[in-house]
Amino acid sequence: MNWNEIDFFPVMGEKLTVDNTVKLDFSPTNSDLERLDLADTGAFDEYVTQQIKNSGMKYGIGGYLEHRAIYRRSTVFATADADFRNIHLGVDIWTKAGEPVFVPIDGIIHSFQDNAGFGNYGATIILEHELFGEKLFSLYGHLFLSDLEGIEIGQIVKSGELLAHVGPFPENGDWPPHLHFQVMLDLMGNNGDFPGVCSKRDMDIYQANCPDPNLILRSEVL
Repeated sequence: MNWNEIDFFPVMGEKLTVDNTVKLDFSPTNSDLERLDLADTGAFDEYVTQQIKNSGMKYGIGGYLEHRAIYRRSTVFATADADFRNIHLGVDIWTKAGEPVFVPIDGIIHSFQDNAGFGNYGATIILEHELFGEKLFSLYGHLFLSDLEGIEIGQIVKSGELLAHVGPFPENGDWPPHLHFQVMLDLMGNNGDFPGVCSKRDMDIYQANCPDPNLILRSEVL
């Protein structure tokens, strides 16, 4: 599958370049996170906003296969056998609430739902595409709840079409505003939802199923 043969429309409506995007680090190596009350979404949002503002950029980006420290803020990432999901499977694009999100390639709406709860996705849309004769799915999490109104499963979407908007907290799963963008080859039985984070022990399984989203985003920063 040669992704470079496909002309993907920019998910944020514009290319994510060194002129408008800064890479953000939420790994345990970022000592700022030790001093930050991650359970306080307002404080977390202020930190993210300041990081982007200080860089003079519009977007913050990062996360694919990043070992993250920020998931300790919610029990949604704990597992039944005391393991912890902290390997990020998508790319996060941090920006202001209300920023538009666009369809990168023709497809249909596979499923959608409000994955409510502290630390969850909030409003989520999954698109189904066909690429080189094979199915490909793209997930858009932390959207406005109103973006789920008036859409239907099976609805055709076209490359460059407005899909949704970056949602505000708390309705976006209570996160600083950002788009969680993820690509899957197989939904593994999920509908309107898919794990955006996995444990280290399951990393090989999920990495094989979740290609690097930057194959579509093509950000210069990642």
